[in-house]
Amino acid sequence: MGSHLVRFYENDNFLIAGLAQFIGSELAAGDKAIAIATSAHLAQLERQLRARGLLGSVNFIALDAERMIPLFMRDGALDQARFRQIIDDLIAAATKDHEGRIWIFGEMAALLCAGGSCSLHAAAKHDAAIRMERYFNDLMQDASFSILCAYPLSAFPRAEDSPMFEQVCALHSDVLPAEGFDPHSDLHCLQRTIASLQQRAYSLASEVRDREQIEQALREVNIDRLTGLPNRTVFHDRLEMDLKKAHRTGLSVALLFIDLDHFKEINDTLGHATGDLLLKQVGQRLASYVRESDTVTRLGGDEFTVTLAELHDVDTVTDVAQKILLDLAGPFQLGNEVAYVSASIGITLFPQDAGTAGELLRNADQAMYQSKDLGRNRFSYFTSSMQEAAQTRMNLSRDLRRAIGGAQLEVFYQPIVELANAKLAKAEALIRWHHPENGDISPTDFIPIAEHTGMIVPIGDWVFRQALQQARRWRAYHRDLTVCVNVSPVQFYRGNGAQYCEWLAQCRNPSQASEASAGPVGLEITEGLMLRADNSVMKQLMAFQNAGIELSLDDFGTGYASLSYLRKFNLDYLKIDKSFVFNLENDAANVALCEAIIVMAHKLGLKVIAEGVETAHQSELLRQAGCDFGQGFLFGHPVPAEQFEALLTNSGDRPPQPA
Repeated sequence: MGSHLVRFYENDNFLIAGLAQFIGSELAAGDKAIAIATSAHLAQLERQLRARGLLGSVNFIALDAERMIPLFMRDGALDQARFRQIIDDLIAAATKDHEGRIWIFGEMAALLCAGGSCSLHAAAKHDAAIRMERYFNDLMQDASFSILCAYPLSAFPRAEDSPMFEQVCALHSDVLPAEGFDPHSDLHCLQRTIASLQQRAYSLASEVRDREQIEQALREVNIDRLTGLPNRTVFHDRLEMDLKKAHRTGLSVALLFIDLDHFKEINDTLGHATGDLLLKQVGQRLASYVRESDTVTRLGGDEFTVTLAELHDVDTVTDVAQKILLDLAGPFQLGNEVAYVSASIGITLFPQDAGTAGELLRNADQAMYQSKDLGRNRFSYFTSSMQEAAQTRMNLSRDLRRAIGGAQLEVFYQPIVELANAKLAKAEALIRWHHPENGDISPTDFIPIAEHTGMIVPIGDWVFRQALQQARRWRAYHRDLTVCVNVSPVQFYRGNGAQYCEWLAQCRNPSQASEASAGPVGLEITEGLMLRADNSVMKQLMAFQNAGIELSLDDFGTGYASLSYLRKFNLDYLKIDKSFVFNLENDAANVALCEAIIVMAHKLGLKVIAEGVETAHQSELLRQAGCDFGQGFLFGHPVPAEQFEALLTNSGDRPPQPA
């Protein structure tokens, strides 16, 4: 019975070098060698044997494993009968006219890797290799040959593979390690131990690689996948570290909060993929502005931060901010598209403005919104007044929620008169907030908060119901009176139309229907709503008009609505903003503008209401220009419902008397 050896190798270099040494020694001794390996390894092996002058020998037979292994298989699995027949034929051909030893060198990686012609599944590879080893052992009982099988250590990469490794070793009469060896040595125990140690070392190396992969995954958790910049988690950690260092050194730290202007338009017009490409380029530009000690992060969306640490001169912060604004305003090449954006930046300093990371982030965010409010594409430094204003807004928001259900809100009514005859014709419903501690709060202070928080929806609904109730009462003795209610754009988009269906149902109540063509209430909309209106808003406005509810465009001339919107929305009234009426007596340009607006509106079939009329001279100039209605302190201040009812009485109309 011949020898059945196994050798393990760490990489291809060890494999080829070891086989060349082993086969060369046997060929030099006059033995015959059959090598079963992949075609690539056979080519390398033949080059080394040729260099030693041994390749020309007829005693060397090279067999491509990728062609041989399928011959051993039947129905996708190893077949012992086919294996025995093929190997028997090989050995018989090799021993013919040859009296020396026959060696077979088998590269087991060819079987473990399951080449293109091999249909073995991954789970069966080890089992197939062991089965072939047993076939060789059985065959060696009847045939005279020796065999050296070669295994890669990567076949047993984990510590759990040790039992499989030991089973492979047990199938062989000798185990040769991957290092150099003496084929005639009988130090079997030492060789087996060395091979076992090598397998354990390889499994340990695999565990180290696995750990490195885990560490890489953890790093990816802290990196923004889109831009490659540190993310929000890293931002907080590094900012805390920078602040601790600043405590020790006494140097300042600056935090820049950067938000792209109108980034949504890029996504809407060019697509999100292009928007992502823009964000990547923004991150690259920001990273080019800072030192190694600084940090650029992407918090999310189109929000970035730049932390400037260890500042010896805080004036350099302004230079960095200006450079960022200038560079981000430049063109971005996004594939075949060229895009332009700008940025709003908020800046805060440690320790001048705050003492903690959370406070710095809050301050920078507030300063950034200040830049937005001032027109965008600029930077603003945090000031204490910003925090005071933010605290005031938060307090007002909290108190406003209580006011909605706490009888603190009241609807006032301001008269609107016909300029031709000074007759009271309409009223505008204006909300007032009587704060129990702070007195009356101006609508200019709390309406923006209500819109931002969505509280404008229930507030607006309450105002509409109050106005409708009063209008119906007053129409009983002033049949043409209409009460106009201001409607915020937020109400259209947050109400989802359900609220307006209720309004329409109330206005169409047959028991309280008016005989007048116009409804008891009208709606005043803004240019902002016109600019943002979609099909659903258009349908809602049309439904109001069909129900006899008149529409007025408030504050005309102060926004950006084009004249085409006046035709598109089929309005009933246009209100000239008070900024045009102010100083009307002393400014001929204002008179000309008012006259032009009035003529244009009449050409479009709209009637005109002038706001802010405070003097008789202003009223007369507007009347001469053809203005239909006037509203302002000249005709009356906003007053509670009972006082407005008194105005109706004084104007000649009388409320019904109780029976």
